[in-house]
Amino acid sequence: MTSVRTRFAPSPTGFLHIGGARTALFAWAYARRHGGQFILRIEDTDVARSTPEAVQAILDGMNWLGLAHDEGPFYQMQRMDRYKAVIADMLAAGTAYHCYTTREELDALRAEQEARKEKPRYDGHWRPEPGKVLPAPPAGVPPVVRFRNPKDGVVGWDDQVKGRIEFANAELDDLIIARADGTPTYNFCVCVDDWDMRITHVIRGDDHVNNTPRQINILKALGAEVPTYAHLSMILGDDGTKLSKRHGAVSVMQYDDDGYLPAAVINYLARLGWSHGDDEVFSREQFVAWFDLDHITASAAQFNTEKLLWLNQYYLKQVPAPELAALVGARLGARGVDLSGGPDLEKAVALYVDRSNTLNVLADAVEVFYVPVSPAPELLAQHLSDEARPALADFATSLATVPWETAAIAALIKEMVARHGLKMPKLAMPLRVLLTGQAQTPSVDAVIELLGRERVREKLAAPTA
Repeated sequence: MTSVRTRFAPSPTGFLHIGGARTALFAWAYARRHGGQFILRIEDTDVARSTPEAVQAILDGMNWLGLAHDEGPFYQMQRMDRYKAVIADMLAAGTAYHCYTTREELDALRAEQEARKEKPRYDGHWRPEPGKVLPAPPAGVPPVVRFRNPKDGVVGWDDQVKGRIEFANAELDDLIIARADGTPTYNFCVCVDDWDMRITHVIRGDDHVNNTPRQINILKALGAEVPTYAHLSMILGDDGTKLSKRHGAVSVMQYDDDGYLPAAVINYLARLGWSHGDDEVFSREQFVAWFDLDHITASAAQFNTEKLLWLNQYYLKQVPAPELAALVGARLGARGVDLSGGPDLEKAVALYVDRSNTLNVLADAVEVFYVPVSPAPELLAQHLSDEARPALADFATSLATVPWETAAIAALIKEMVARHGLKMPKLAMPLRVLLTGQAQTPSVDAVIELLGRERVREKLAAPTA
């Protein structure tokens, strides 16, 4: 049995976005599921738009997601000699031919066809046919090379996502496979690459469906095995429209910047158009064990930011405390926050992790333990009432002798509430605002314990004097 070989073949004209990352994940998972190889290929023939920065962004994104390739990365621009050799072979075999029709002649032909309400297409003027006498090549016109596409019959395949798809060969004109300057074109390079790299399964976006019949015909002309195709439907935004930057179509590395975990993003991407029963949360290993092409939906997937945040919160809770503290500490360090003067970061992170859905939210929450905090005037006005001030002063004084543990601090708060005839929020809310600048915190007694006796007394002294 032939070993499964899949590939991810992005063009380095921008960042690796969510749609590309899902394609990479599915191709990677299929290879892993079947003990095959996953190949990374950089399709960089668009010299004007391809950049080294975009190549690095793709590699960074794949690395962050943990989608390790077995072979590559291969770069098409480094394979030009191979493409030109194959074109020479095709010219010799008669499966390709030189075409001297100029751009101006093609434009005029298109205009005539459109005027007749015909589909614009090359008319085969330079196509060799039995008994056809071709004109002499015009002087000074460098030819393109066209593929001699079959004229009759249909070209089709059993798409693993969309089912049977067929195109009439009569609808496909003779594709240019090399430009006048000799550089090969995209559809041709893809065929040679898939042939040379022995790709067995092509898993890619359905924007490539119209390329597939042309590629199948070229592969057959080369005597190459035709891979199995699976075309993934597009991803829509939260609002049902085409995915854009405002709802998810950003660089994969932006998710890292925004505080998402790779495990959460992988889990979420896996569920964009694929399912395993009702399972929503599963490990990378489970996904690989379960993944198949049969359960990819043919309908568009819809991006849901709230579900991604929910998954990320779940995964944050699974990270071991030392590792989570290290992740948060790195973010705080990047902000210039000095952690040396505050409490154990692991304890601070543990206190807030259940209330945080990203690393950034978690870092924002625990930062109050390490930097000076000035409560917003409107929060003070809202929560620091005159009737609370005596209780706050009494509480601050009593903190000097109370055992420094959560239970004792909680008992002291209750004692102050009873002594001053207050309801619990009348004391707990101003304590939160004065100590953290936040109206919403975990249990205030736990916050107080973590802040430390001297820092709490210092913070309470000025507003209650």
